Amino acid sequence: MAPSPDPRASDLLVAVAGNPNSGKTTLFNALTGANARIANHPGITVEIRTGHVTLPGTGRVRLLDVPGTYSLTARSPDEEVAINALLGRKGMKRPDAVVLVLDGTALERNLYLLMQVLEFDIPVIAVVNMLDSARDDGIDIDFDALRKTFGIPVVGTVARKRQGVGLVRDALDELLGDPESARRPGWFWEPALPLADDLASFEPLIEEEVRFRLDTPGARRAFALWLMTSLHGTSELEVRPRLREHTLEVQARLEADGRDLAHESVVARYAVIDRIAATVLKQGPRRSHLTERIDAVLTHPFWGTAVFVILMGLIFQALFSWSEPMIGVIEQGFAALAGAVRGILPAGVARDLITEGIISGVGGVVVFLPQILFLFLFISILEGTGYLSRAAFLLDRLMRRLGLHGQAFVPMLSGFACAIPAIMATRTIDNRRDRMLTIMAVPLITCSARLPVYTLIIALLFPAADKIGFLSSGTVVLLAIYLLSAVMALLAVGVLGRTVLKGQLRPLLLELPPYRMPSVRSVLQVLWERTRAFLTTAGTVILVATVVLWALLSFPRLEPSDSGPRDPAMAGEAGLQAEQLRGSFAGRIGTAVEPVLEPLGFNWKIGVGLIGAFAAREVFVGTMGVIYGVGDEADEAHVGLREAMGDDIRADGSPLWTPLTGVSLIVFFMIAMQCISTLAVTRRETGSWGWTLFMLGYLSASAYLASLLVYQGGRLLGYA
Repeated sequence: MAPSPDPRASDLLVAVAGNPNSGKTTLFNALTGANARIANHPGITVEIRTGHVTLPGTGRVRLLDVPGTYSLTARSPDEEVAINALLGRKGMKRPDAVVLVLDGTALERNLYLLMQVLEFDIPVIAVVNMLDSARDDGIDIDFDALRKTFGIPVVGTVARKRQGVGLVRDALDELLGDPESARRPGWFWEPALPLADDLASFEPLIEEEVRFRLDTPGARRAFALWLMTSLHGTSELEVRPRLREHTLEVQARLEADGRDLAHESVVARYAVIDRIAATVLKQGPRRSHLTERIDAVLTHPFWGTAVFVILMGLIFQALFSWSEPMIGVIEQGFAALAGAVRGILPAGVARDLITEGIISGVGGVVVFLPQILFLFLFISILEGTGYLSRAAFLLDRLMRRLGLHGQAFVPMLSGFACAIPAIMATRTIDNRRDRMLTIMAVPLITCSARLPVYTLIIALLFPAADKIGFLSSGTVVLLAIYLLSAVMALLAVGVLGRTVLKGQLRPLLLELPPYRMPSVRSVLQVLWERTRAFLTTAGTVILVATVVLWALLSFPRLEPSDSGPRDPAMAGEAGLQAEQLRGSFAGRIGTAVEPVLEPLGFNWKIGVGLIGAFAAREVFVGTMGVIYGVGDEADEAHVGLREAMGDDIRADGSPLWTPLTGVSLIVFFMIAMQCISTLAVTRRETGSWGWTLFMLGYLSASAYLASLLVYQGGRLLGYA
């Protein structure tokens, strides 16, 4: 008769941890039946996922899928989240046990993490995964020797085929029933005397300052060593002041004495691992690997680059062209919905709020989904097969010269289509500093939303008949815009990387995993997660901001006595729209800031257009249509809009729209952060309003200064 479930079962917590590419998330899915994300690229699990497993003796147990990490030294966000989850730091519950997944094809490297976890005296089950690949590599693992050496349960699995998963459940059930059976002194090496004294000096402070459980002297010593290896002067780790101060003092003393902490701890651990490996591992003849034959092509300097260019071309084509029909369907659908509501509701503020504010705001969110889905479809497939690691390896030398990680290339390229999926794609960059640099630079890449603005200005001021060589002047201007945007993005990386995000560019340490077919279920789950995350977080901010902008552009309403257009050239509904916009809060703001914009060559009309462009850059064109009395349906190809803009004059009688004004406005749009959606996604991906406001501030200030230099410099050179 099976024992009755433990009444504490609902409180029991098990962490599933391991190196990247060890099959950790695959085992988590097999145990829980959850659809956590599976990827074949280091560092891709950037969030802790939860699930439940029901064990025959223990009952229902909660599982955490901890981010993949090679060690517990907090050098990256993944490693810090891993240590927080395993120790119960920062408000997290300390796990009752850890299922540590080890890659059977690289067991020696994986034993390092096992030793670190055991040093914290946490009950552990070691799961040696990918035994089929290990056998193909000629690796024979002595499981009895492993169990005897570490004194913990050790289970072999092939998680992707669900082989051995039942054994893991049984071992976990037994361990949770008697946690002390797998709790043993976890230090398999003894620190030399100077280091032992340094670690002992932390003991009283840890007992006083640490608020999470460190039950044994070994765990407290392990935490002291973690502090010494993870904390530094500019570290963002949250550590109490007295502990931080003591840690920095010990580190300074180590440096003054010329001691090498890595040699005293890391090398000491690996010396033990080498002795253990000699007893538990036997290397036999290897089978020929398909992975190696494919890598001979895909990592080749010429052929690998050629394959990469073709794949990036497909991604670019999908983002620019293949997504257009779906974007069109979404736009038409929301336009039809707005039209239907107009036909039902009487004219008034409520109807305008629903149609122009809410429906337009929701449509402005949903319209990005085709590009997001296409980008993450490609990324998840490339990650799932293992190719993205090869691409990062191939490009790292080039990108490093530009101050970026090799993993930054795909997000930067995606920025030419849309900054929103591009910023979301920076999740493939495992180093926080490099990820932040990429996020801060992506908005400088010329996205597709800017094209209507550029097309309108170029068509207005640079006639197609004007040639520069065999190209029209407009074509040359557009090419220059794209090239300059890439240069400015790289310049921003260089400046920010030496100032607010100062630090050394970390070397790209990549494991090239064997090629595998990605799971269709996993790919679909990635798309669902990205869609849900965008709609529920960034989407809410975008919607609220869109409604606020609509209110600024729509209120206060013209009174009937004021409904006649002030400009006799404007008549009918279009004229009323223009007068309404001029008298709105946005129009008043545009008029108020006109003195600030005049040095750039802009007047209040352009100012109102810039305010409207915050909803989406292309809205600038429709706003110009309203201001110039041709209606809000005008687009960049509207001849009447171009003519009305071309006839506009300043107070002194000089034309407003000159080539110098156009170039100044183009430069402003190239740099300025005129996109609420991008800001909303930045807030979500950075988790910080501070960085979001910094992006808004540095891009807006840079845009103003660059536009000022262009316009005033042009005037000094006689280009009035």
